[in-house]
Amino acid sequence: MKTVLFAACLTLVAAEAQAISRYDPSRMSCGTVRATIAREGAVILRYQSTRTPGLPFYDRYVRSQSFCDMGEVRARASVPSADTNSCIVYKCKRVETDRHFRRRIFPN
Repeated sequence: MKTVLFAACLTLVAAEAQAISRYDPSRMSCGTVRATIAREGAVILRYQSTRTPGLPFYDRYVRSQSFCDMGEVRARASVPSADTNSCIVYKCKRVETDRHFRRRIFPN
């Protein structure tokens, strides 16, 4: 029984790790990239740097703010696609706050 339970746990962990799809946007048109993100909600796009050959870039791109974690906002980004060098998509970005400058001044 313990073996079956252990195997089931490993299967769930492996399934969760494979939940997000990965795509190469340079092999897709911009419309297809955006439609894929809209259909799946969140995807990982992996592509090669245009400035440094052989350097891969990848990030998680999302359909809406609901796919971002707490403390993150949806921010505009661009990726290269088969038909354009700048396909506009969105990704989650951590909001930076500087608490040092957020002091309140109380009257005496």
